[in-house]
Amino acid sequence: MDEQLAKLLNLPMTSRNARMLERTARRRLRRGGPASVANLGLGLALRHRSMPVGSEASAAFDDLFDRLVRLLAVTCGPGHVEELLRLLDAARPDDPEHDRYVASVLASCQQPADLVVVYGEGVAASEELRACLLHELVLRGVPVAELPGIAAWATSPHWCDHPLAVLPLVPAEPEREPDLPAYSVDGSSYGFPYPDPEARHPAPRPLAAPVVAVETTTAATARAMASAVANWAEHPEEPEGRVEARTFAFAEPLEPDGVPGALLSLGLDCLTDLGELPEPGRRTAFGVVPVEAAEVWQLLFAASSTGGAYDSACYGAYGRLHAWRSLALLAGVPPDAPPSEVEARVRECTWYRFGADTPWFHRVVWDLGVLAVTQDGRRLAVLAATTTD
Repeated sequence: MDEQLAKLLNLPMTSRNARMLERTARRRLRRGGPASVANLGLGLALRHRSMPVGSEASAAFDDLFDRLVRLLAVTCGPGHVEELLRLLDAARPDDPEHDRYVASVLASCQQPADLVVVYGEGVAASEELRACLLHELVLRGVPVAELPGIAAWATSPHWCDHPLAVLPLVPAEPEREPDLPAYSVDGSSYGFPYPDPEARHPAPRPLAAPVVAVETTTAATARAMASAVANWAEHPEEPEGRVEARTFAFAEPLEPDGVPGALLSLGLDCLTDLGELPEPGRRTAFGVVPVEAAEVWQLLFAASSTGGAYDSACYGAYGRLHAWRSLALLAGVPPDAPPSEVEARVRECTWYRFGADTPWFHRVVWDLGVLAVTQDGRRLAVLAATTTD
């Protein structure tokens, strides 16, 4: 161990020293390469990982360690991925949530050819990191089947029971333009595809006769349909999160012009207390807009991958899985159906997004309202969600 490293490892772990150690790590990376950063992180982990959870020193170390991981993950060059894996194996060997984050950063910042090492034999990389990285690359349009080191792992049977194994290795049509984060040493940025909560749309044309519909929602269907927004309502720090997922069957085919009025007639919680609507053609705080399936998928993917108002992000791989599950159930496909069947049924449906100025929606940023009508017009599925900080 070099003399400077020994001095650094003996520093008391405080927030101030953590910031100083991060600056030192950046200099060491430039002068000594990625191994010098990994050695610093490993030495600090050996000394500080036994600190009491919740203490100031523990919080300072956790923040510093994440910054060292990010430093190695966002910086391209020989040995960076290998040293990152060495650091993770020693300091955070069994942390699936952290693996999802690391996979997102690696796929965003590193060249695919440099990531093949993650799938090598004898490499200390968790199966969760490998599975997540695989689908983070798929989302970015990387032809993983053409990278032998990755393709061999991706097509092997040993991980067939992993939740992500059901996803195709080529993006489906609705997934062609995902909104993915960008990372740097100092932070990250995400897009927000949700419609402006203050947007106004033409008032729906009321139906001449009441719509005859029967609710067909089951607990299992509602739960699966809400997969993409589950973290909005189930995260302990998001008590204001609400989700409504319901399905309905119609006695007669539902025509496109009748969709807005039909939606209002279904007794949805999210549309309660909307108030009297003005005459057709005037502006109102309720609207239903026809959209492509890709736009619905983008909303669902963003909801799951980036999370709600707090840090409940699932990142790209699981965001893809949850968006796919929600899209499938909206289209009326069983959650265990093969991707080809899901994609075919999604193409057949007519898709809409909607918004409403009601007490149910928070009307901040995180408001989502989507629905699908099957090809025969006799089934409507709706998913609404909202949360706030």
